[in-house]
Amino acid sequence: MIGCHSVNGVAKLHTEIVKSQVFQGFNVIYPDKFNNKTNGVSHRRFLLHANPSLAGFITEAIGPKWIEDPGELHKLLELQNDAVFLHYLSKAKKQNKINFAGAVKAKFGLELDPSSIFDIQVKRFHAYKRQLLNVLKIMDLYNRLKEQPRLAMFPQTFVFAGKAAPGYYYAKTVIKLINTLAQKINNDPEVNQLIKVVFLENFNVTLAEKIYPVADISEQISTASKEASGTGNMKFMMNGAITLGTLDGATVEIRDAVGKENIFIFGLKAEQVIDYQNRGAYNSWEEYQANPRLKRVVDQLINNFFKDCGNEFRVLYDSLLTHNDEFFILKDFNSYVETAAQITGIYLDEQIWHKKALANIAQSGIFSSDRAIREYAGAIWQV
Repeated sequence: MIGCHSVNGVAKLHTEIVKSQVFQGFNVIYPDKFNNKTNGVSHRRFLLHANPSLAGFITEAIGPKWIEDPGELHKLLELQNDAVFLHYLSKAKKQNKINFAGAVKAKFGLELDPSSIFDIQVKRFHAYKRQLLNVLKIMDLYNRLKEQPRLAMFPQTFVFAGKAAPGYYYAKTVIKLINTLAQKINNDPEVNQLIKVVFLENFNVTLAEKIYPVADISEQISTASKEASGTGNMKFMMNGAITLGTLDGATVEIRDAVGKENIFIFGLKAEQVIDYQNRGAYNSWEEYQANPRLKRVVDQLINNFFKDCGNEFRVLYDSLLTHNDEFFILKDFNSYVETAAQITGIYLDEQIWHKKALANIAQSGIFSSDRAIREYAGAIWQV
């Protein structure tokens, strides 16, 4: 901090937290050292290369200049009411999903419905990224379907991928939970025509290039204030996925870019989380007791809902109740489930959905690594 000439965060919110919370004292002494450089990703890797069908339609519509200058993607906004282009956007997504379903079938023997909503969370496994919150949502949906077999619901496919650090027992237990839940749901004929769960192992860039183009929903559900930036959110956005997330990391800037009508936001804000932590005012037991649906899924972690697992998921249960839910999973559960439920109705209107998807693609140019590198080169590296 003292020996360097520049200190930067990697998203606007992250930079503000660095200045006001993490290094508040240093910021008072060296205010000119602190600046923001929001992360970026390669649109040539994660759109042009990973999604050639969509990239081809984009080039036909606005020309090839966007490949060199991703800011040109903004021109796609002029096509939001173009039925032909929206059809091509839909066509590209559907074909990508068909190809992906075929690959999953070949590797895992699992039939996925390409016409279902592909709800995807891929990232490093960590408690603050809250894959457990996503799992609890799916468990709640499973419970509802078992109780109401005639429940009107559009089919959904939930995809997880990512790795845990070698010694991170909690994260590895969440991965085991996902696979155990997948086995239960995918083999239950009463529900498996409406919901499927798949965990894709050995996540890497090659696999990522196959996943981002098929997503309808991008899960960015970290506890607000905990994610520095995130880059998967940008890669999904470039491929026309719509974010379901908290106002954390670069998702705040995605919301600002696309408008609140083209993103699904839920949960506590960063300042609320920080306030709860500073005052010690959060009581996870109260959240658990006040919500029967939530209580049920939490209890199912330890009550033999998952047969032959014994106490394997006790560490997750204890993290929520014994250790007071450090990452506010129970607090955000209601908001998350309610927001996710709204998505199905919107998805049924293809024109509205694809307009939202197009808005995300069109505004994704500012999250290109070209922009990020220019900012570093000019303001920090001075080259």
